[in-house]
Amino acid sequence: DGDFKFPLESVKKLKELMEGSKHINPRMMVPMASYSPCQDKHLPEEFRPVCKREDAPMIFRRLSLAAEDDLCEICANAACAGCF
Repeated sequence: DGDFKFPLESVKKLKELMEGSKHINPRMMVPMASYSPCQDKHLPEEFRPVCKREDAPMIFRRLSLAAEDDLCEICANAACAGCF
């Protein structure tokens, strides 16, 4: 995402953290577009620099989308090449 590069396994962990936030009381939920896992103690360390940015929630959302289970892990991102 931009100048950031993250291991796929860390992005999958991020996705799990973000999906886990959906199981909170719905009245207390923050819209996913503004949710940021920066306060989560389980956030992988490589994401800490993202937390310092204003656009952190959008970066985390894009990363979470890139780790969708039904996408080919090799070709899920525009930066990847070589499929088909």
